[in-house]
Amino acid sequence: MELGLFSFAEVNPDARGSGAVTAEQRMRNLLEEIELADELGLDVFGVGEHHRPDFAVATPAIILAAAAVRTKRIRLTSAVTVLSSDDPVRVFQEFATVDLLSGGRAEIMAGRGSFIESFPLFGYALDDYDTLFEEKLDLLLRLREGTRVTWSGRHRAPLRDQSVYPRPVQDPLPVWIAVGGTPVSVVRAGRLGLPLAVAIIGGKPAPFASLVDLYRQAARTAGHDPATLAVGINSHGFIADSSKAAVDAYYPRYLDAMGRIGRERGWPPPTRNRFDAEVAPDGALLVGSPEEVARKIVAEHALFGHDRMLLQLGIGGPSHAEMMHAIELFGTQVAPIVRRELAPAVTAGASMSAAQ
Repeated sequence: MELGLFSFAEVNPDARGSGAVTAEQRMRNLLEEIELADELGLDVFGVGEHHRPDFAVATPAIILAAAAVRTKRIRLTSAVTVLSSDDPVRVFQEFATVDLLSGGRAEIMAGRGSFIESFPLFGYALDDYDTLFEEKLDLLLRLREGTRVTWSGRHRAPLRDQSVYPRPVQDPLPVWIAVGGTPVSVVRAGRLGLPLAVAIIGGKPAPFASLVDLYRQAARTAGHDPATLAVGINSHGFIADSSKAAVDAYYPRYLDAMGRIGRERGWPPPTRNRFDAEVAPDGALLVGSPEEVARKIVAEHALFGHDRMLLQLGIGGPSHAEMMHAIELFGTQVAPIVRRELAPAVTAGASMSAAQ
């Protein structure tokens, strides 16, 4: 299994009142975090796209390009690119550039977006939320096929035998579909034969197994071999030296961040009971000691048989020192346990991200 991290580059103050880090400093910290993940032998680092005051990254490709020249082997992906409100030609060019700078380590994780700020910002109607993504994904995949492209759709000017450069090192440039639990999105990914990344950020992971089954069935129906298609799980979590230290550090930030987002969306406020349920062995949050987090990853592999696990450590804005320590624990303690436990289950098709 590939193990990695993803970040939204949070800049909001944490719930303990330590103050907000500036966007400039957060960018510098993020690059140091990616460098450390690379040095520790982690497989993937993802950077998300948001257009809000509490996150520093609106253009993941720029951060990933900077990381490309400061790292040696780690794969670099968006997490996610909000394709519905972006231009597929520019997305392809940006990530082809990251691929060239990194020597073939770039990936696009395309999604419809969990926040909606980018739609009015770039002049798109929310009524077209799904059709925008479907049409722009079609163009992005066409751009991977060759240098000259002819294409037309509803939401973008057509291309008529247009040349698109630069071309990436990888052929094709990997494109994953990121979903939050919508069956239509899962079926689309399977039908297209694209790798799937499932975000599990609350509740219990077990019910998501039916979505992964649906994806593999859709792929099989469309004539794709599910054994050749990678599945990734993206989750929230935090790692400290002990279970108590991890929970004590994470809970106030979870309460602050999830409460703030919940107020925007009309969700009920988070509670300690809900948090404790999600930190429990069958819950969605990977919060605890290295051994506890490793056990959860192994247990989820029994549910999904997935090929990649990405963990977001930054909810609520931990300090840079806490982030670096958590990354060190993930690379030096969690990853070896998981790799050892899953080694007998590894097959020739277990790591396929570069081939999609």
